[in-house]
Amino acid sequence: MKILIVGDPHGSKKIEKIPIKKVDLILITGDLGKADLARKRFFENIKRKKEGLHELEWDKKFQKTVNKEIYDSSIYVIKYFSKFAPTYSILGNVGTRMMYKKYIKKDEKEIGLKIPNLREGMKKIKDFNYVKNTLRNINGLKIGFLEWFTDTNWVQDFKPSDYKKELKKAKIETEKARKILKNLRNLEILICHQPPYEFLDKVSGKYGAPKHFIGKHAGSKTILNYIKKYQPKYVFCGHIHEGEGKIKIGKTEVYNLGVAGYKIINL
Repeated sequence: MKILIVGDPHGSKKIEKIPIKKVDLILITGDLGKADLARKRFFENIKRKKEGLHELEWDKKFQKTVNKEIYDSSIYVIKYFSKFAPTYSILGNVGTRMMYKKYIKKDEKEIGLKIPNLREGMKKIKDFNYVKNTLRNINGLKIGFLEWFTDTNWVQDFKPSDYKKELKKAKIETEKARKILKNLRNLEILICHQPPYEFLDKVSGKYGAPKHFIGKHAGSKTILNYIKKYQPKYVFCGHIHEGEGKIKIGKTEVYNLGVAGYKIINL
């Protein structure tokens, strides 16, 4: 089976340059849509807070533009790839709140705006499969899918302003991820969003990260421990785009495919 694996597309037109010829399956590492506006504002506010300045507000007009950018670019990516072959993708950290009704309702109440439901949009597209934290047997291949989560090591290393709240949340998410990974054994492929800790995960200033982020490792210790213990044949990830590349951990080939990078394998 000929498989195309694509790194975080982020709504980039780069995907149209990927040579897709007679592939049987397409796998995506998350972050389907573009969140350039939200990312820029997020980093701006981190910088302003450190300088003692007021943070820029996310008013209704700005939030509406952000939501439209994420939704429209995600649907574009999904429609494009699903034309060629059955396509499977996990969820990254872009567009997460647009996937669940409970978050959509909460955000609509807070900002007074109608928010598009990304999951409902996905369901309308033939041959696209959103996969959440599970094992799929696809034509005899065991492929595991682990969506993005906040690992405790990230909170401890990057120390967000709401540290206690984020650490508490991360502990819950990390324990859940550990339990999921215990059920993903003897895999040919693991599709996850963030890379393993200290492998293809070092932050640089290339994508606008604040100075105090640069040089730190932003990968997951939970994913690293899983790879060391269970040794899947391949692991494909993204998230830390400047970490794009390939490395081996034991017998496992790990690829960080960056932004719309790709790898074709035959299994």
